[in-house]
Amino acid sequence: KMEEFLNLTQLKTSLKEAILLDYYTAGFWWAKEMNFSLIQLSGFMDLLNFALENLSSKRMTLGDNLKELQRAMTGIGETDSEERGDLNLFSIEQAKAIIDYLVT
Repeated sequence: KMEEFLNLTQLKTSLKEAILLDYYTAGFWWAKEMNFSLIQLSGFMDLLNFALENLSSKRMTLGDNLKELQRAMTGIGETDSEERGDLNLFSIEQAKAIIDYLVT
């Protein structure tokens, strides 16, 4: 299912696609093991994509990327909508675990 979602068409012949599938699949299962809600799981997958984009297109160092992720995480889940208010998507403990996961 992840292969279809990521639109990987050359998985058997492309090392890059195989690595991307492994990256996102490992992250997905880690988040599931953390018992993230569906909304948190979606936010975490966005963070994985954000981190990868920072590395690949912006060539950020690990330290700079972690600073950007911290900034992004403090804004995740915030909305002007009265329905959700200023609800943060991740608890402090979850945010620390996410940073630890990404560093590892």
